[in-house]
Amino acid sequence: MRKAGFSVGYGTAAMRFLYTLLLYLLLPLALAFLAWQARRHPGFLKHVGERLGRYAPAPAAPVIWVHAVSVGETRAAEPLVRALQVRHPQCRILLTHMTPTGRETGETLFGGRVERCYLPVDLPGAVARFLDHFRPRAGIVMETEIWPNLIHAARARSIPLYLVNARLSEKSYAAYRRFAGLVRASLAAFRTVAAQSEDDARRLTALGARDARVTGNLKFDVAPPADQLELGRALRRDFGAARPVLLAASTREGEEALLLDVLEGIAVPGLLMVIVPRHPQRFEEVARLLEARGLRYQRRSANAPLLPETRAVLGDSMGEMFTYYAACDVAFIGGSLVPLGGQNLIEACAAGKPVLIGPSVYNFAEATELAIRAGAAIQVADPAALAREAGRVLRDPQTMRRMSQAALAFAGAHRGATARILELIELKNP
Repeated sequence: MRKAGFSVGYGTAAMRFLYTLLLYLLLPLALAFLAWQARRHPGFLKHVGERLGRYAPAPAAPVIWVHAVSVGETRAAEPLVRALQVRHPQCRILLTHMTPTGRETGETLFGGRVERCYLPVDLPGAVARFLDHFRPRAGIVMETEIWPNLIHAARARSIPLYLVNARLSEKSYAAYRRFAGLVRASLAAFRTVAAQSEDDARRLTALGARDARVTGNLKFDVAPPADQLELGRALRRDFGAARPVLLAASTREGEEALLLDVLEGIAVPGLLMVIVPRHPQRFEEVARLLEARGLRYQRRSANAPLLPETRAVLGDSMGEMFTYYAACDVAFIGGSLVPLGGQNLIEACAAGKPVLIGPSVYNFAEATELAIRAGAAIQVADPAALAREAGRVLRDPQTMRRMSQAALAFAGAHRGATARILELIELKNP
């Protein structure tokens, strides 16, 4: 048995060595990528030292570390972060990110009430400096971020790790299986895996998670901020209370062109389409597309009164998604007309809006299925079907009202993941 255990451990160490060697070889490309991304978002070249494990002085208070890679994960982490602050007032929350937009979202949500920094590149020296600098009492990783060297270093320091709000699509499961040994060792190091659904728990267990429990989706616990809802109502008055508004939320590359192709086919007089790209670095790209189509549009960032002849609004602002939901009649959820797995439809439901979503929903498969079953959402096969359904719903106030009520009931019925996850987390003794 000892010999077999040594063989397994040696094999895992060899795989991690090869993985680390590959990271060192790719490091120059990673730094070049940051520089390239900085052309559209200068934030990628800020705090570069943090990506190599160099940080400002750590807080004096004990640290609970929460990793949320980008915008969606950061927003999903909000109820958990606030609950941790209440349960452990003696601790300081450290929120780590991989993208500047995630970091900006953390600043918007929490201000100075949490510490913020970038998670370092998954190299042994960098992750050792990170962990030794902050000495977290626990590490909470959102969704499916698996970094073998970071996980190995945390385990060596007896830092309890938790993978929460975990999800794993069939597509991602197949990809992870190609590196089964490394993934298995990493997942086994998490004290508990809190999965969104039974299917997620089953796939994560098959990959090596030792204690996968179904706790639900934290995104159901994200409450629409009252100030954003009020701003949304004001924005709606600016749009025109009687003017039908179709929101295209979190659209992805190539999707805006598909939407504009069918805009004329939506048989709703006076229709206004509000397009909010998922990534802020694409705002200018979408603006050029609108201009090339000769479509009269205005930018949200201009904060100017809407002209009667305006056909579209470009939502080029950050941190206002609930504002846009409050200002629309029907919400289409982006990333679903193109094969990218869809974006979060839960926020639209929490705001009480009828939802339309395309065929590609593997990132939110269970939530989408439940929303459709509840009568809160309609799935369409293609852009032409989206135009037909949008027109049908927008022309029928009774359908909109029924779907709105179903959306609120659906969102309310699935809350509670925060409390269930909170009960699983234990802190390392000083």
